Amino acid sequence: MGDVLAFPPPARRAVPPVPAEPLWREVVGRELRAERRRQERTLADVAEAAGISVQYLSEIERGRKEPSSEIIGAVHGALGLRLVDLTTRASRQLGALHGPLALAA
Repeated sequence: MGDVLAFPPPARRAVPPVPAEPLWREVVGRELRAERRRQERTLADVAEAAGISVQYLSEIERGRKEPSSEIIGAVHGALGLRLVDLTTRASRQLGALHGPLALAA
């Protein structure tokens, strides 16, 4: 009988990792921070106008907290934004994603 030859395992193709889609709270937080900075306002100023603590506003802007709709309303109101403006900006950010996640939608 002949020798048994092992076939080499099939070569694996390198699949680039798909970047994780950001959370809604992260995108909204970035938009709120960007607007606050455009207006050259401080965290303290906007937090006071919104009736929330500076720490909480900072956590919202960094995407660490999931604010209620009432809190989002208070913050976008303190910035002089309409809710439709904020959600449109956040949606544009999400739509600018590239790759399979953006194409699957």
